[in-house]
Amino acid sequence: MSVSCHICAVFQAAINGVIPQENGILQSDYGGETIPGPAFDPASHPAPAPAPSSSSAFRPVMPSRQIVERQPRMLDFRVEYRDRNVDVVLEDSCTVGEIKQILENELQIPVSKMLLKGWKTGDVEDSTVLKSLHLPKNNSLYVLTPDLPPPSSSSHAGALQESLNQNFMLIITHREVQREYNLNFSGSSTIQEVKRNVYDLTSIPVRHQLWEGWPASATDDSMCLAESGLSYPCHRLTVGRRSSPAQTREQSEEQSTDVHMVSDSDGDDFEDASEFGVDDGEVFGMASSALRKSPMMPENAENEGDALLQFTAEFSSRYGDCHPVFFIGSLEAAFQEAFYVKARDRKLLAIYLHHDESVLTNVFCSQMLCAESVVSYLSQNFITWAWDLTKDSNRARFLTMCNRHFGSVVAQTIRTQKTDQFPLFLIIMGKRSSNEVLNVIQGNTTVDELMMRLMAAVEIFTAQQQEDIKDEDEREARENVKREQDEAYRLSLEADRAKREAHEREMAEQFRLEQIRKEQEEEREAIRLSLEQALPPEPKEENAEPVSKLRIRTPSGEFLERRFLASSKLQIVFDFVASKGFPWDEFKLLSTFPRRDVTQLDPNKSLLEVKLFPQETLFLEAKE
Repeated sequence: MSVSCHICAVFQAAINGVIPQENGILQSDYGGETIPGPAFDPASHPAPAPAPSSSSAFRPVMPSRQIVERQPRMLDFRVEYRDRNVDVVLEDSCTVGEIKQILENELQIPVSKMLLKGWKTGDVEDSTVLKSLHLPKNNSLYVLTPDLPPPSSSSHAGALQESLNQNFMLIITHREVQREYNLNFSGSSTIQEVKRNVYDLTSIPVRHQLWEGWPASATDDSMCLAESGLSYPCHRLTVGRRSSPAQTREQSEEQSTDVHMVSDSDGDDFEDASEFGVDDGEVFGMASSALRKSPMMPENAENEGDALLQFTAEFSSRYGDCHPVFFIGSLEAAFQEAFYVKARDRKLLAIYLHHDESVLTNVFCSQMLCAESVVSYLSQNFITWAWDLTKDSNRARFLTMCNRHFGSVVAQTIRTQKTDQFPLFLIIMGKRSSNEVLNVIQGNTTVDELMMRLMAAVEIFTAQQQEDIKDEDEREARENVKREQDEAYRLSLEADRAKREAHEREMAEQFRLEQIRKEQEEEREAIRLSLEQALPPEPKEENAEPVSKLRIRTPSGEFLERRFLASSKLQIVFDFVASKGFPWDEFKLLSTFPRRDVTQLDPNKSLLEVKLFPQETLFLEAKE
């Protein structure tokens, strides 16, 4: 029997030891052999004892075995165009052309001038149905318009400042493994920072990175992306490992040595491994570890977001792109996203705990966690966060986080889990005062069982969510009433203040007018007194010169009488009338027979000349 057949036998025997097989037989694809496996006996596989109950830790969930009709899957698209973002939500039964039609209305760009980029499968036709692309729940696309002129900027400095504030999406293809990374960087990030991030994802040191696609102007790694000449909003790059001829020869020698070592190994060593205290799980773990290119998560990961970026990338490379959308960020940030939002927007938090040394990991990830029904259901109802417990340092860090957020009971439960019980799936529901672990799902399950337990958790969460929505609506209604009352009170205060200010302005205006009136009266009185003092003395009745006696009727009906010399000028009569409070610019002096306006006569003429001699009766009338 060949070495590969022995490895396969050990591999399948390990799976049979954990996962029940129908009729106790596992069919092998190698050499047509039928390898008997142990039949599953419930009595011989007792269920693990439940952990001590705690109100802050676990709530047992009995799966509700219901057949759920498949609902249309909704896809969310964030489409970038220059400085705009457009959110599009469509069913997966729609086509790419329907997305373009929506963008035509939003961006005012004809479909014929629009290139929709960012698809993981490359360029697609407008008639392509979204479901056939196997897209995740959330997607990022961008629009290019090469036939349309770019918007003009006022100055180069203004354009550069605007670019520094923009985000560039770099679609970086790893040449050796033919994998794409979609990375967002701010315009102020440097080329060196991009290369360091790529090193974290690909394990290619910066000095060994061989790039294609950088603009000709990007000559210095210290240059920021905004001034490097990258295409906005998206730019494609390719990276590979730079290798020398000596390294190539060394790799060839290592490969030939490995082949020689395997070919010299006797297959009986694998069959007899159990005799030397090595179980199937250890052999399977060594075989699977040999096939892995890099760990799921770096050891002693300081930044949780960077660690989860590597986790997501490695998960995709192992199990394909159809997998849950893992939340990139700290566990606290995942809590904020799932629990600390409006009640209608809250979701359950699913924590996936990975362990590379467990024989269940590959089967659970490839067959359960990456099943389309599970991926779709998790995307709609859960925020999914992941962590790798393979390394002791990462395991200790998660247990610390677990103890802080869920309490010592949950931390102790996870601490006591054996390696072959991983991976674990923790279902968390946010409460007002604490976070409650609804369920812990172990790796030895089926797709149907996993779906039922997820649905049972969602059922419990939905009932709690409806209560929270009701409480939140009532609280918002009370707050709205209070806001309306506060607004009415504020408007009342403003109205009172406006009324008070208007009254104060009115009083100030009255005071000002009163002051003006008083000043005018004082001025008129001063003029009257000066005129009165300037009048010549009244002549006596028996006078050598001719005397004219004038009788003047005021508007109030009173009469003013005075004697004037016939040779006196008419102006003296005007001054006399003004000295009594009737200035000639406000009143006119009229004679009766014949009726005439005396104020229109020449004031320098004498009374004799204007025929106001020897006596005359005049009356005062206000001018219009």
